Amino acid sequence: MNNLIQLSNINKSFESLKKIKVFKKVSFKFKKGKIYSLIGPSGSGKSTLLNLLSLIDRPNSGSITIENKLINFKDSNENDILRAKKIGIIYQQDNLLPDFTAFENIYLASLAAEKNKEESMLKAQKLLKKVGLLNRSDHYPSQLSGGEKQRVSIARALINDPEIILADEPTGSLDLETAKQIFDIIKKQINSNRLIIFATHNRYFANKSDFKLEIVDGSIKSING
Repeated sequence: MNNLIQLSNINKSFESLKKIKVFKKVSFKFKKGKIYSLIGPSGSGKSTLLNLLSLIDRPNSGSITIENKLINFKDSNENDILRAKKIGIIYQQDNLLPDFTAFENIYLASLAAEKNKEESMLKAQKLLKKVGLLNRSDHYPSQLSGGEKQRVSIARALINDPEIILADEPTGSLDLETAKQIFDIIKKQINSNRLIIFATHNRYFANKSDFKLEIVDGSIKSING
């Protein structure tokens, strides 16, 4: 069994002027060692799915299992700890803390997972080198380009050696050449014990995944495999 995440009969809707159903009895299994792309039109539910998988949001009904552990959405403290230790998140907009340097943004994420400060700082330096930004470690987000900020975001997502990496349009706000560089860095993070899921509008990047999933009419459809 190499299933890392299992969705079972997930229903998700939002109340606005009218009830909007995003997912209808969705069941799906995500495997370790694979990279999945999520495609679909704006509003189809790509970001909603990532928010559910990251335990930031909860389904209206149905269940999510991570490593054979059934998630209790009423236990927010336990889920916060699980997210910090096992899930790395990369956003389209970098979401970096503006008053902290690139180096600080990375190692502070490790402290949230109750890691040793000295070890966290040493690892943050190694990750900055890995993404080619060691010489920018003392720069603030406002002093970095869009591509550099996304590199910091990737390093921050990796600091706790997550088994799951979730990325929501990680290249969406970048020019094509920079986007290719960022995507290559993300794809290189896959290993036999890690799962990567990313949402994208770009078919070029979607086609580079192991499994291309389309979200349409409240369901997840596997396009290849």
